[in-house]
Amino acid sequence: MKSPFTPRQNYDLSRKRVGWTPRRKTSAQTYAELGFKCGLEIHQQLKTDKKLFCRCPAGRYHDHEDYDAEIIRHMRPTLSELGEYDGTALMEFKTRKIVVYRIKNETTCTYEIDDTPPFLVNRQALEIAMEVALLLKANIVGEFHITRKQYLDGSIPTGFQRTGILGIEGEIPLSKKKVRIIQLSVEEDACREVSDVGHTRVYSTDRLGMPLMETVTYPDMKTPDEAAEAAHYLRFLARSTGKVRTGIGAAREDVNVSVTGGTRVEIKGVAHIAWIPELVHNEAFRQKALLEIREELRRRVPDPAGWKPGHKELDAEALGAGHPLLKEAKKNKLRLLAVNLPGFTGILSFFTQPGKSFADEIGDRLKVIACLEKPNMLHSDPIDAPAADEKIFKHARKALKSGEEDAQVLFWAPDEDVKTGLETIEERCRLAFQGVPNETRKSFSDGTTIFERVLPGPDRMYPDTDSAPIPVEEELIARVRAAMPVAVSGRLEQFKAWDVPVDTFTFLLTHNLAPLLEKLQAGLGVAPRFAAIVLGHDLKHLLGKQPPRRGPSGPAAGFSFERLYDLFAFLKKEKLELEIVKALLPVVFEHPNLDFQSLLTTVNFRKMNRKEVLAPLPILKKKFAKIRTSKNPGAASRWIAGNLRQPALGNVPMREVAALLADGGDR
Repeated sequence: MKSPFTPRQNYDLSRKRVGWTPRRKTSAQTYAELGFKCGLEIHQQLKTDKKLFCRCPAGRYHDHEDYDAEIIRHMRPTLSELGEYDGTALMEFKTRKIVVYRIKNETTCTYEIDDTPPFLVNRQALEIAMEVALLLKANIVGEFHITRKQYLDGSIPTGFQRTGILGIEGEIPLSKKKVRIIQLSVEEDACREVSDVGHTRVYSTDRLGMPLMETVTYPDMKTPDEAAEAAHYLRFLARSTGKVRTGIGAAREDVNVSVTGGTRVEIKGVAHIAWIPELVHNEAFRQKALLEIREELRRRVPDPAGWKPGHKELDAEALGAGHPLLKEAKKNKLRLLAVNLPGFTGILSFFTQPGKSFADEIGDRLKVIACLEKPNMLHSDPIDAPAADEKIFKHARKALKSGEEDAQVLFWAPDEDVKTGLETIEERCRLAFQGVPNETRKSFSDGTTIFERVLPGPDRMYPDTDSAPIPVEEELIARVRAAMPVAVSGRLEQFKAWDVPVDTFTFLLTHNLAPLLEKLQAGLGVAPRFAAIVLGHDLKHLLGKQPPRRGPSGPAAGFSFERLYDLFAFLKKEKLELEIVKALLPVVFEHPNLDFQSLLTTVNFRKMNRKEVLAPLPILKKKFAKIRTSKNPGAASRWIAGNLRQPALGNVPMREVAALLADGGDR
């Protein structure tokens, strides 16, 4: 029987059935009832001079319109060592993608385009990754074996990524638990995607082959906030070495999520850790929704194996004026197909994610597998009124001889994509009877995801016959261990011992500034708390005001945090009060190469003794008495202190001026 509810009502009711609530209102108990589990795969570029398997320079990027040549490739799957095909490879092959690589001679050689075997692995990269593995308390392998991991999306011209495991079975401490580490691997980075439209995908090769380490955790995180906390810890740990790249694209997180009855779904390429909690929250409830859909379909269709959609090609002319999208399809001479989905009435409008329904699960796969650009379909259960004309679907139902419990999908495609489109719709609907499909999904800032590809299986991995195993000597491990930085957990204890404000912790760890605090204290006697406030409050404020990526560190090109040590050393040498550093900071930030004497001139500094600074005090008192309008007893002290701030700057601590005024100014 046809649903008595409108698609919008059905969407709202199904959301209640799933139990979705905003993340901030969802308790740990709810996640426990869902059986929520989460693991991380953190990818971090290593700061090396050269790429991993060739001698091209690493870390040099160019605009995607600036290239010397283009190479076109078509990817095809190959049999694994066991004579089987990987599911992801077969899916990518079905897309019939033309892959275009834009090559710049400066950053690419014949290795990247698979015309030359790999060089010996970059030892600098191995040592950096080993340092991180030791910080993770992982066991270092006796031999480093390089394997091939199939990638048929075109992101690597060879069709595979060279990778090797360096450390296994480590751990990291969170505030309330420990998270276990499965492994740390060293691998080559993939190309940067420029565009993906229809059957053509374009890549830039400047990032290709850069050394990358991948840290994989067990699914030990039981709430979204734990997942973000673990990701932050791993980020801070990597940055504590000072040997990893930072900035957009230098680090990427893949998040694995599952709930009871579901399966592992990988959310790929999360650009910001701040996105993780919302993404994994919504994915947990998406899986719960798909399980509810499965139960509803099994109730309606007792024999899922015998379920079969029907389809019929429609004549756009016969539909009359129709929908504007169909007009566009007719204009482009695309074929119009109507598909009947037995038992699916109300399912297409069933909630899956905020603002998305099961129909989006189908449309996303049509985009990726059949390469049909969105909007690529209409359906009979639109959430928002009306995404399709009832007249069109009345005609489609008649042509398809649909029953009351059937739903319909219309899609349009070039002749060569029709078969793939029909297969894709049927496959996704059949998967609905199973529940949650294994898949990789692309993340968005609003916390939602879309289908990206089928989740790869073990068949994609096989040995690299071009690379011999590399022995890992105990002497190397000992040398790397001796140079390790303080662990992140140790830094946090150090900050607490120094009485550093808690709200500066993230900034200090993100920019690896704890060694600078140590250096300022040991070399110049600067109190770590004061230095942390200057860095974590004042400098952070300046960075936040700047346009994105003005230079290598965010501010003007040439600025470095070490420049601040030189500034403190100059102030100590000149015997100036360190409070002046806050006034000088914006100037050194904008003009990092300006000499320090000139910096003092820019803030109108004049060296004065205490007596000279306080000389205007009697005059200021008399002047305030004449102009006073406030009845606040502290108004005089604040006004006088404000007028003494400029001469006191760098000469007398303002706390002394404030104390003097509090005593009546008689000292």
